[in-house]
Amino acid sequence: MSDDTVENGGTARLERRGAVAILTLDAPRTRNAVTDPPVLNPLVAALEEVRDDRSVRVLVVTGAGKAFSAGGNIHDIRDRRGMFGGPADQVRNAYRAGVQRIPRAMADLEIPVIAAVNGPAYGAGCDLVFMCDLRIAGESARISSNFVKLGLISGDGGLWFLTRVAGPAVAAEMAFTGRAVGGAEAAALGLVSRVVPDAELMPKALALAEEIAANPPEAVRMTKRMLQQAGRVDLSTMLDMAAALQGICHAGEESRLAIAAAMKPVS
Repeated sequence: MSDDTVENGGTARLERRGAVAILTLDAPRTRNAVTDPPVLNPLVAALEEVRDDRSVRVLVVTGAGKAFSAGGNIHDIRDRRGMFGGPADQVRNAYRAGVQRIPRAMADLEIPVIAAVNGPAYGAGCDLVFMCDLRIAGESARISSNFVKLGLISGDGGLWFLTRVAGPAVAAEMAFTGRAVGGAEAAALGLVSRVVPDAELMPKALALAEEIAANPPEAVRMTKRMLQQAGRVDLSTMLDMAAALQGICHAGEESRLAIAAAMKPVS
């Protein structure tokens, strides 16, 4: 742990449970703000490590303590210091070299990512939730794209992800009002796939991760690629992509073994 990490009381921790990796934001003083370098740098490094490790099949992202992530460091925003200080062009470059590394690193992941939303997820924390492929919320979760309440916009591309998950109407309401959405409402709006008691959040998220990880990994990676392209390309392009990827599947050993296992007589 670096001196910088000790001073700010935060980091991001990566651990393994078989084929599942768990990435935990751990910055109690800032409620897991992701804009501080002691959290941002190990967070991006962990995402890059997972990207390069073919033995990892699923990633679960969560927060330590009672918050998923408060997003930006509100004290730095108020005082206009760090990445939030200086003239407009300096702030623009700081965003590009700073917090915008998160969506780029998330977009590079070929494996499914599950957000286990264990409490408030505000601002950039909300954006991180919607960068994930799947979302499970604890009962205490509250999700808010609250930038407008601070006279700001989402500077890490969060509205791109929110609109894809929530649809234009719900995304517009969340972005224009900055209102926090509780777990039950988030499920009703389709923002999360389910809401569970807080004590069951990580067991449920890990169970889902392990269920996904049990499937042939290359087929899962290709499926994610297809899901990412859905809605971005026309049907003809999608069909061409599906045919090409399916050809790889049919010709591969992974599919042969999976089909043999599925056809094995049950004794």
